[in-house]
Amino acid sequence: MSDCIFCKIVAGELPAKVVYENDQLLAFPTIEPKADTHLLVIPKKHTENLNTLTADDADMIAHLMTTLPKIAASAGLTGYRTITNTGAEGGQEVFHMHFHILGGDQLPGF
Repeated sequence: MSDCIFCKIVAGELPAKVVYENDQLLAFPTIEPKADTHLLVIPKKHTENLNTLTADDADMIAHLMTTLPKIAASAGLTGYRTITNTGAEGGQEVFHMHFHILGGDQLPGF
């Protein structure tokens, strides 16, 4: 998607301080942190959000979910929160599926 900011980061057209990368995923700090540590983890393949996943995405989403703890650990986190927003009504602002990893000081409960 040519106008997708995260696709531009994946393509190297926009800079990001990459803290983790493999053939399927990219992780970098957000520009608007809500916690001491606030990373974004995105699939390199453009997928709008959870609502647009198909059976063809099963391996990618399984890989993403099992890699989130490794990324958190590499950031020095033993406890953390993962969040994904789905759709405008769910607070999604960038329509490329991404997960937030938040950690650091004690996070408030819900």
